[in-house]
Amino acid sequence: MDDNGNGGAAGRGRVVVGTDGSDNAMKAVLWAAREACVRHRPLVVVYGTQIIIDVSREVLDKTMARIEKEYPEVPVTPLLNLATAAESLVETAGDDDLLVVGSRGLGGFNALLLGSVGLRVAARSPVPVVVVRGTGDEAERPGAPVVAAVRDDGDRATLYFAAETAELRAAPLHVVSVWKFLQDAGSMATMVDSLNQVARGEREATSRLVAPVREDFAGLDISEETVRATSVAGTLVEMSGRAVLLVMGARRPRNPLGSPLGYVTHTLLQHSACPVTVIPRV
Repeated sequence: MDDNGNGGAAGRGRVVVGTDGSDNAMKAVLWAAREACVRHRPLVVVYGTQIIIDVSREVLDKTMARIEKEYPEVPVTPLLNLATAAESLVETAGDDDLLVVGSRGLGGFNALLLGSVGLRVAARSPVPVVVVRGTGDEAERPGAPVVAAVRDDGDRATLYFAAETAELRAAPLHVVSVWKFLQDAGSMATMVDSLNQVARGEREATSRLVAPVREDFAGLDISEETVRATSVAGTLVEMSGRAVLLVMGARRPRNPLGSPLGYVTHTLLQHSACPVTVIPRV
């Protein structure tokens, strides 16, 4: 085990979760522990701080005790990192890891409003990031699906991650593509024969995207849906209320200090009623 908490079985990634001692962080930690159990992966709990103080060790000790009580079968390693919370998580994550963060922490009103750590991690991480939102009841929704929000071929990684997750959880997979039609586009209306033709094209594109997943996950209950909506973000937020997990792709800025995540991703991370997994898109 090195100073970054790297280790565990060869060729197998880890679940890496951040904590700061808050209730939301503990919810994320327990979600991550359950995910590590389901995926048969080791768990790393990271406390990022630029000043080592007694409370840091105390938070990690309490967190470890809670995990060992509820998920004793999960191998877990605590890690104290001398960097900010977001930097600590991004630095710790290896190529095959899954990052988990809470929706908000102890950063005061601004952090509560913006979810600053989660947003920064989601915008910068080269590996999938789960932001644990919702009230916790999503895990108890009978028959609730993993929802994969897709748009084009760039979302193949998103779709396969969602399918693998659904299979591990014995949950159905619901693939949704939300599209907007510019009714007031004037001369653009002449570029299509009819709204029905556009809708048919969207359905066919989604079916082509899902087809190889149906072959590779033959035993998985997979449904697909194309939705015409005035708000892509609003539609996905509404769907999150009936899901156990929402998985979506997000483009990353070329410069890690550049533009933030797009509007739809930002909105889901702020308002989803269930945890959201953000998959890097290139």
